[in-house]
Amino acid sequence: MRKTIFAGALSIATIILGFAAKAQELTVYSGRGESFAGPVFKIFEEQTGIKVKARYGSTAELSALLKEEGAKSPADVFLAQDAGALIENRTLFADAPKALSETALPEFRSNDPKWLATSGRARTLVYSKERVKADQLPKSVFDLTKPEWKGKVGYSPKNASFQAFLTALRVQEGEEKAKAFVKGLVDNGAKTYANNVAIVQAVADGEIDAGLVNSYYLTRFVARDAKVPVAQTFFDKGDIGNLLFVSGAGIVETSKNKENAAKLLEFFLSPAVQQHFASAVGEYPVIKGVIPNPTLTGPLATPKDYAPNVPLEKLGDVSATKKLLTELGLL
Repeated sequence: MRKTIFAGALSIATIILGFAAKAQELTVYSGRGESFAGPVFKIFEEQTGIKVKARYGSTAELSALLKEEGAKSPADVFLAQDAGALIENRTLFADAPKALSETALPEFRSNDPKWLATSGRARTLVYSKERVKADQLPKSVFDLTKPEWKGKVGYSPKNASFQAFLTALRVQEGEEKAKAFVKGLVDNGAKTYANNVAIVQAVADGEIDAGLVNSYYLTRFVARDAKVPVAQTFFDKGDIGNLLFVSGAGIVETSKNKENAAKLLEFFLSPAVQQHFASAVGEYPVIKGVIPNPTLTGPLATPKDYAPNVPLEKLGDVSATKKLLTELGLL
């Protein structure tokens, strides 16, 4: 009898411990790569004891998976490369803690309570220091469709950040102008690449003279080789090519572990992690008091002064952007 009672007690204890262990575990769908998010998750685990089970993939893939899984999704947090995927899935998220949302700088702050920014980035033009003179730099992103840039420009239509830029262009200038711009790139012999890294490398290798990328990619090249023959710049102030946008995160509504999910979001907005984003990754911090990356000098040090006035909430219609790119044979 005593043995039976002991066995029963052990079983109950095992169940309780099992629930406790599960409560100290977060499943994160991460549209940010493992090299970016992995170190942050590891430190979070060490400091909190909360284990992070990360499922890595492209933001688009994980966004589609969240929609497909719906209420059955095991995800507690969705970490996205761009705001568009968060806006598209906003009905699947719980409200983010208001106190966290209010810590973000105004230019990176979401007015939508369903998600918050975790780091900032800007669209820039990288160009060859050897083949492009200062007086030859385009004043607007639309100039890249002109004859003098024929066959000299690179872009990545499958990249989520290019799609965020194109979404902003559609919102700001209309569908026809957006379509005309992309068609103009195609007709002008612009080259397509798999990602932003490949574009910067192509400029360095002499395949192209310029490319449309995010602000932090060149900082990675400079960190490895200070003599890389590539520079970057903004277009004229207010040009749509200087889009300032964010990566961000949302807490999944069906999560059984929202308290720990909020702790992860709070960790992403901590000064130490924001400094990591700035120093090691080259992104813009979304809170005050963080030392900027030394490679982001000149106009790139103050991106809000050059950015177009496009509210983050306007970047959600990525589906229509993908449809446009598909119609032009780019997806």
